[in-house]
Amino acid sequence: MNAPTIILIIIAIIAVLILLAGWVLSGFITRIRRQSLDEARAWQAERYDISWYDAAEKRSYKINSFDGYELFVQLIVNPAHTGKYVIISHGYTDNRYGALKYARIYLDLGYSAIIYDLRGHGENEPSRCTYTAKERKDLRDLIKDTRKRYDDIEVLGIHGESLGGSVSAAVLNYQPDIDFVVTDCAFSELRKVLEDGYRAYRIPSFMLSLADFFMKLRFKLSFKDMRPVDSLIGNRKPLLVIHGEADSLILPYHAEALVQATEGYKDMRLFPGARHAESVLSDPDRYKACLEEFLGIALKPDEGK
Repeated sequence: MNAPTIILIIIAIIAVLILLAGWVLSGFITRIRRQSLDEARAWQAERYDISWYDAAEKRSYKINSFDGYELFVQLIVNPAHTGKYVIISHGYTDNRYGALKYARIYLDLGYSAIIYDLRGHGENEPSRCTYTAKERKDLRDLIKDTRKRYDDIEVLGIHGESLGGSVSAAVLNYQPDIDFVVTDCAFSELRKVLEDGYRAYRIPSFMLSLADFFMKLRFKLSFKDMRPVDSLIGNRKPLLVIHGEADSLILPYHAEALVQATEGYKDMRLFPGARHAESVLSDPDRYKACLEEFLGIALKPDEGK
């Protein structure tokens, strides 16, 4: 076998390996390494008091989303019955128990809290993570269901952490019937999160383009569908963006991008020393104060809806 032939064989093998790596990476990105309910509850209980949850009045149900996918939903009833509701979306790998640290604050502020398992998480059927492409449609349909299900609604807002925060921003593309939005450690676009992470492991950026190609081929998904920042263009819903300054998973510049993109009333609060999804744990009193101040302004009649 002559040298040119050997070189061609080597090039062919390398090309096949690169394509195989792109295929594997597309599956790795969309695979959900989800926690069980027991694991999530134990994690929460180790870090803050959740004893109030068992004593709270709750109503559990399921809704069918746009494609027939079932979502597990739970209402935590505020005994004051004020007509104020908030839908809380948890982060990647977590489940509805991850929303409890925010639900407690909203209950104190007079809200009933609706928590649910995102697509592919918790008690829902296994599914690929689409990083807002389908999840925002799920939230859109949950908002519609909530409006129909509860006839005493005076205020309805949404609040999300990490992936859930990104979903809460992305759903604004549909101009849902809500009164405010809070995002916590949300990404503005997924590809930048992956680029930041893979750079540390010296993974070449072209691999993400290859993964994008295979995601389109395998799952009809693309990174361009995972850009919540685009949904904020023209948005007039009041928006509070929260982010930990020490977040090394989703860097704080994502918060700045979200704030810059929206056009309605907006506020951004950074929590010094807080890592990813730990702002509320790092300073719960300040977190509650930030929400209370934001809601006091956002819900004034003269603020754009």
